[in-house]
Amino acid sequence: MRQLLGLTLFAMALRGQTASDAEIRAMLADRIDTLHQSVGIVVGIIDGSGRRYVSYGQMGLKDARPVGTDTVFEIGSTTKVFTSTILADMVRKGEVALDDPVAKYLPKEAKIPERGGKQITLLDLATHSSGLPSLPSNLKPKDANNPYADYTDAQLWEFLSGYQLTRDVGTKFQYSNLGVGLLGQALARRAGMDYEALVRARVTGPLKMENTRIALTPAMKAHLAAGHTATREPAENWDLPVFAGAGALRSDVRDMLTFVGAPLGYVQSPLAEAMASMTKVRRPAMGDMEIGLAWIVPKATEAHEIYWHNGGTGGYRTFMGYDAKTRVGVVVLSNMSTNVGVDDIGMHLLNPAAPLAKLPVLSAHKEIKLAPEALEKYVGVYEFAPNVTLTVTREGGQLYAMLTGQPRFEVYPETERDFFLKVVDAQLTFDGDAVVLHQNGRDQRATKK
Repeated sequence: MRQLLGLTLFAMALRGQTASDAEIRAMLADRIDTLHQSVGIVVGIIDGSGRRYVSYGQMGLKDARPVGTDTVFEIGSTTKVFTSTILADMVRKGEVALDDPVAKYLPKEAKIPERGGKQITLLDLATHSSGLPSLPSNLKPKDANNPYADYTDAQLWEFLSGYQLTRDVGTKFQYSNLGVGLLGQALARRAGMDYEALVRARVTGPLKMENTRIALTPAMKAHLAAGHTATREPAENWDLPVFAGAGALRSDVRDMLTFVGAPLGYVQSPLAEAMASMTKVRRPAMGDMEIGLAWIVPKATEAHEIYWHNGGTGGYRTFMGYDAKTRVGVVVLSNMSTNVGVDDIGMHLLNPAAPLAKLPVLSAHKEIKLAPEALEKYVGVYEFAPNVTLTVTREGGQLYAMLTGQPRFEVYPETERDFFLKVVDAQLTFDGDAVVLHQNGRDQRATKK
């Protein structure tokens, strides 16, 4: 399978065109059956010849129903593009302006930090350049498997009131779930409705996307794929009441392909002008990439001009993107939360020269039991770099680890020194007064402070 797959990818690169259904199915079978890096994957492609769908795998390890066009997935951070679409539409209608301070649309108790006399604007939030961190430091979930569920507006206002920006507003890209969650809050308050109602009114209603919601309809619930962690454990579904605009939506491939088809002109809607404006505003992002209003923009080439975003929750990974030059749109949905996700598949289908990731076969980790006193010696704060730490804590016989800007997660012992996480494919090795984080093929060492 691995050799055959390599040959088909080489042939595709020579042709310079999107893969055939058989070629896509081979990719998905390899990812699921050989590498065990997903349980079920659905792909949608839209171009000048219409739509096509390819799916492989099943609804869950304990649910043998095949995934398909009506299978519902959590789409995670691809929700951010919906939030920025609402922003662009409200700007077009004169309801807000990109340079409006976000404080203008929030309650008085939300004291938004400033720096150098400059306020955080709606544009700063949409382009991840506000200076706000990825997550608030007072996010301490009762259930790490559903980490945003019990976080409240009051906690968010409390954090913002006491936070001091460490860099100038609008000057540097730092991905921030907090920032886009705040943007969703501001737009919903400006419109006088909750975030889900706003998405229905401004985006999914006009585009007739009936299966894109936060609260599942009975039909969506019946077709919801079970989520799985990076170690193929069952994953809880996530609830994001405060950060809805950053990642709360659920959808299926048909709806998502409608959304991607709209900026390409294949789907007619009153959002055309707003969607076109989303890629005209640019700020620097990661490496040589830029960011528009939520869309990530790699450096354009003679053949390709791609806009994309991905998403992930505790049990799902999502990719959506389109190429303005080839006029191809792609959606990939998976019900397993691995580190690489399905970004490489999505990018490869947009540009055959973009390689698929070289992934290892996912191996199972076996948990052992350690006495609480054996865990206690690992408790502490480990520093990877200035302002980047791993905080290890213990509650009874359970060890927890929290990386700067992320929620706290359980870690489980494999040996007396080696531990693994179930929510992501990552491992920790404790070595005296240091810890090594093994993730994405990298080993990063941190020393106890």
